[in-house]
Amino acid sequence: MSTPPVPASEELISMLLEAGALTSEWAPAFRKLPRSAFLPEVMWAFDTRTGQSSLVDRTASPEPWTYWATADAPITVQWDDGAYGSPRQGTVPTSSASMPSVVASMLRDLDAHPGMTVLEPGTGTGWNAALLAHRLGPHAVTGIEADPEIARTARDNLRQVAGDVHVVTGDGLLGAPDRAPFDRVIATFGLRTVPAAWVAQTRPGGILLVPWGTDFSPQDAVARLVVAEDGLSASGRFTGLVQFMKARSQRLEWPDDERHVHDWPGRTSTTSLGADDVAPTAPYGPRPFVLGLLVDGAAQVRHDDKDGTVLWIYSLTGRSWAAAVVDGDTGAGRVHQAGPRSLWSEVEAAWNWWDGQGRPGVEESGLTVTADGAQRAWPGAPDRLLSKEAGRRPR
Repeated sequence: MSTPPVPASEELISMLLEAGALTSEWAPAFRKLPRSAFLPEVMWAFDTRTGQSSLVDRTASPEPWTYWATADAPITVQWDDGAYGSPRQGTVPTSSASMPSVVASMLRDLDAHPGMTVLEPGTGTGWNAALLAHRLGPHAVTGIEADPEIARTARDNLRQVAGDVHVVTGDGLLGAPDRAPFDRVIATFGLRTVPAAWVAQTRPGGILLVPWGTDFSPQDAVARLVVAEDGLSASGRFTGLVQFMKARSQRLEWPDDERHVHDWPGRTSTTSLGADDVAPTAPYGPRPFVLGLLVDGAAQVRHDDKDGTVLWIYSLTGRSWAAAVVDGDTGAGRVHQAGPRSLWSEVEAAWNWWDGQGRPGVEESGLTVTADGAQRAWPGAPDRLLSKEAGRRPR
């Protein structure tokens, strides 16, 4: 923060207020603490229209830097846990500054008020912690950041603009037991299993706001979980779709194709489902997320070329696999599957259930977690017969 921050975009703030993502209670914090104050001189802007990241250097290109710093777009600040200084083949983004619209809507859903204490695992650049500190006071906020260098930068950023916010360097999944209990927990990374520690460290009636999903796709939804009066569980509905970088210990480990795919061509059949029915290329659709609630322990990956599309489904707990091959000219789909599970048949049954229910959005589904580490996702309602154990234990 050697150079002055760029002021917050009033146009963006007005848009967020009009859309209902930003509430009047949080607008003063957004105006006083622009995201630009927490961004590095060199960063990677993600264009949500093209799905591409581009390098932006403030010294070399101040105007593009300012544009992206004040835009409603995510910014990557680290690749591969800091192993590389820039993206390359096979690298993945591992720390970012989220879209202002996502930050605003999560603060809205958190429903935190002065007098409350908040735990924020995944502090990153420190912007979200600063917004919380502005409204609740710096001593009400405890941040946790796994990466030592990013944690150090966050502390420096916060000290200059938001006061002495307590930022722990460590595993956010463990929480901060020495500073518990908390009234609110807001996670800023994606989860496949909600830590039992967070439930135990939150007061009864408190709220956990967590981006959660299954391994079926990278898609997450924000779960707003209320801790039960006995403190032994937390439950609630999803508020909307997002996509966050995943907790380090909960990242998907893909099976090796050559080892996993056996007995080709397997059991063969045809399908009326297209690739877009299961894995649409458009971001933030509900289908992959809801299908993941119903098809346990599986992941999908889509390959497109000039001849058509192949949609692979892999079991993450065994050697079952399925491949739906969609012809680019005719649109006809043939299915190959092998192993104890008929994975494509499971996907078709899940899709038909979702379609028969009127294609509900994620807001009609929810999640229950318990203090002993169990969790259950429920598509449509907590008592649905199709509700299953979803997600996966951390490795």
